[in-house]
Amino acid sequence: MKLPFTQIDAFADRPFTGNPAAVFPLDAWLDDEMLQAIAEENNLSETAFIVPDASDEADYELRWFTPAAEVALCGHATLASGHQVLTREQDRDLVRFRTRQSGILEVARHGDGYLMELPAYAAEPVAVPGLLEALGVQGETLRHPRGYDLIVLESAEAVLAAAPDFRALAAIGDTLNIVTAPGRDTDAISRVFAPAAGIDEDPVTGSAHAVLAPYWAKRLGRNHFTAFQASRRGGYVGCELAGERVILAGKCVTVIEGELRL
Repeated sequence: MKLPFTQIDAFADRPFTGNPAAVFPLDAWLDDEMLQAIAEENNLSETAFIVPDASDEADYELRWFTPAAEVALCGHATLASGHQVLTREQDRDLVRFRTRQSGILEVARHGDGYLMELPAYAAEPVAVPGLLEALGVQGETLRHPRGYDLIVLESAEAVLAAAPDFRALAAIGDTLNIVTAPGRDTDAISRVFAPAAGIDEDPVTGSAHAVLAPYWAKRLGRNHFTAFQASRRGGYVGCELAGERVILAGKCVTVIEGELRL
């Protein structure tokens, strides 16, 4: 069996920046063990699989896998999946994905990039024992029950200086750990760590901005802002809070087209 796939750098305007994701268009679902094995073989932060949707709710079903597990929501691989579909289907301007745990997600053309709609997750202040120590920072901690910890620091320099103990961080729980502060050339800067999911530091995390958007919109007093995720690859994300939804702007670059042989 030969499975065509595309590797795409999401939230990127040139190759080797942003966050890479592999997108596999399938005619029908393979068994979960095979999907997980493919994601492990790719060894990217996320591998996305799309299947034509049999319902009237969306155009495709969408699932995401890290090398270690299936996840409930992934932003950059959704953006990459939208890029894959809209590049292949030039007469289409918008694609809707039906997901198993995060509802309907949309990706639409926007200039030379895309707009992606995700749910908004407003985090609440909470004390998380051991979290600040594991991250090696001092700041305010907030949590959303869908598995997101938001840690607000004083400065961009503090975000850049964070040096997590990944083993200790993974032991706290399978959460996405987001450190953030006012940015230098953007409104907000962040870094994201998810060692319990097999990703020590994620390059650019769309789903993290589903949490960042409500926080920064409230703090800035406006619903539009700019963000930069400061990993080694790095990526810029345009953010808008629209009620209970977050709209993210970003570009994609196709870097690999090939086939996986089973």
